[in-house]
Amino acid sequence: MPNHLIHENSPYLLQHAENPVDWYPWNAEALQKARDEDKPIFLSIGYAACHWCHVMAHESFEDPVTAAFMNDHFVNIKVDREERPDLDGIYMSAVVAITGQGGWPMSVFLTADGQPFFGGTYFPPVRRYNLSSFRELLEAVARLWRMTARVCCVQPRRS
Repeated sequence: MPNHLIHENSPYLLQHAENPVDWYPWNAEALQKARDEDKPIFLSIGYAACHWCHVMAHESFEDPVTAAFMNDHFVNIKVDREERPDLDGIYMSAVVAITGQGGWPMSVFLTADGQPFFGGTYFPPVRRYNLSSFRELLEAVARLWRMTARVCCVQPRRS
């Protein structure tokens, strides 16, 4: 079943329109969904000729178990860097600031207002290359998001 990328013009985005990940293009609807559901955004930026973009798509975004977790815990947005160099520049600067390096695929976790709080590039499906697996990363971010939501919303007792 196609996701929200099915009506896009970008060949790169259309390559992901049949993924089990419920991808959204970058738009107001996706950002509002993150606010309404109090979910972090997983932003994936890549381009059609990017080898590692296709590797990560095959290893993770086409995996039904990983996709189900992503769909349950995140609003997932896919961006073609060639179509949106403005977003690519903003979030590449953030990833470089966070990790000291950048590249594609770019994987960034955002608040509903688009503020990045963690990011990187390619994450493998299992631990390797001195990296956590993509699923471990997703699980950690989802757990921390829930913990932060509980902590920030607890009201102090009044005496």
